[in-house]
Amino acid sequence: MLSSTTLLVSLSLGALSLAQQVGNYTSETHPRLPWQECTRSGCTTKSSASVVLDSNWRWTHITGNYTNCYTGNTWNTSICTDGATCASKCALEGANYQSTYGITTSGNALTLKFVTRGENTNIGSRVYLMESDTKYQMFNVLNKEFTFDVDVSQLPCGLNGALYFVQMDSDGGLAKYTGNKAGAKYGTGYCDSQCPRDIKYINGEANSDGWTASPNDTNAGAGGYGTCCAEMDIWEANSISTAYTPHPCRTDNDGGQQRCTGQQCGTPIRHDGVCDPDGCDFNSYRMGDRTYYGKGLTVDTSKKMTVVTQFITDNNSTTGTLVEIRRLYVQDGRVIPNSKVNFPGLLEPFDSLTEKFCNDAKSAFGDATSFQKQGGLAHMGRSLAKGHVLVLSIWDDHTANMLWLDSSYPTDADPNKPGIARGTCATDSGKPTEVESSAANAQVIFSNIKFGDIGSTYSGTPITLPQAPLPPGYNPPAGGTTTVPTSTIPSSTPTGPSTTNPAPAATQTKYGQCAGVGYTGPTQCAAGTTCTQINQFYSQCV
Repeated sequence: MLSSTTLLVSLSLGALSLAQQVGNYTSETHPRLPWQECTRSGCTTKSSASVVLDSNWRWTHITGNYTNCYTGNTWNTSICTDGATCASKCALEGANYQSTYGITTSGNALTLKFVTRGENTNIGSRVYLMESDTKYQMFNVLNKEFTFDVDVSQLPCGLNGALYFVQMDSDGGLAKYTGNKAGAKYGTGYCDSQCPRDIKYINGEANSDGWTASPNDTNAGAGGYGTCCAEMDIWEANSISTAYTPHPCRTDNDGGQQRCTGQQCGTPIRHDGVCDPDGCDFNSYRMGDRTYYGKGLTVDTSKKMTVVTQFITDNNSTTGTLVEIRRLYVQDGRVIPNSKVNFPGLLEPFDSLTEKFCNDAKSAFGDATSFQKQGGLAHMGRSLAKGHVLVLSIWDDHTANMLWLDSSYPTDADPNKPGIARGTCATDSGKPTEVESSAANAQVIFSNIKFGDIGSTYSGTPITLPQAPLPPGYNPPAGGTTTVPTSTIPSSTPTGPSTTNPAPAATQTKYGQCAGVGYTGPTQCAAGTTCTQINQFYSQCV
């Protein structure tokens, strides 16, 4: 994502801030959000799970009184003379989740409202899934699948209802940084692949040194430090477009949270920091299928849907090398395979994230190669194996108006050029001042979170996708075109990795599928590999 951190909040006591002490004016009670862990034998409910509000939204004040430590988009320099002093004097307050922030849970559903008005006005929010009141829930998704239901029907152009993983510390940095007295209970420790500099406290100290107020955001700014870590965007979406995107980082601890300065943060050269800010994205519209995702389309965003993401490793274990990330949907009882890249003659009809897809797409679209520079899928997999925190948010974009997700971007490029058009939104849409007025009632609902063995978290009847028409204005390169086959899923467990083209005749390549219910392809594995059964639907050459 370009940035999930330029979010707005304003309270009657002054604009919100983050601190590392703990206040005592509002008790901190985390809304319950149960989820399920699944095996092929069934699912177990984690009934004590909850969510916590990110600390960047919370009111901060001098410990023991109501004096703000941060007001509008500036620090109180009489209190915050330096970062460590500021952290020692300022308290982070508990949250009124529903009345102030528009965050509610009901059963296994979480609703995040965009604008909440009352005594206070709040815009956007970010929460984390909790294992306990003091620890974030950690996930290792390798050789697993992550599934959730989502309703994006009320998210127009310019908004993003996001669900993603970041390599944060499970306690929010409480043990690591002595200045942090709040920890995960108060939502501390955030980081992502943008190395955001608008985080008000990092590593237990205020980010006040070098702080510059934002010219277009009355509640935000940028400090001298950023906070970096690897990020796996499972879902960045509104009702127009969606993308899923890995972002590896070469931080000191192999993808884990690291405070950065200057060029480490990607400033001034965006792609020369320690993280990959762009990622390797699969956005169906950007990849040439204009009939797949949206209201009334194959994946109909006017209705709730189930989103399934599978992380395939080379040895089918949670410690293997990540080689493919697959996506499918379930809606109205139909198991819908991911769309295929639809630029014949330019790109193969990829339908998942693989190293070859990332290399070929970035070359074809002329994108920067920071994804490869930071280690690609293999490095992303090493990060995921260390455990990631689940983040859920709703936000608008003060940097690029969300055009990178749902419009043509860059705006001065030819929208008929492959890779430029990402959605149907106008290039002048998404301005925060306009969205916050016209879409004040927008919301996203996440529900029915499941995590477990591949094929264990969903069911339905597989469908076959028709071949999509070519994108308007696209003329295949001279010299012939490739034929785009239709997509199909043979069972409720989708096919496995396809990191290389199928071998000729009856020999399957390494990592290819070699057996399973409904499978009709090659069953003989290439030399040096063996057909290994994963479940009744899927066996793989490893």
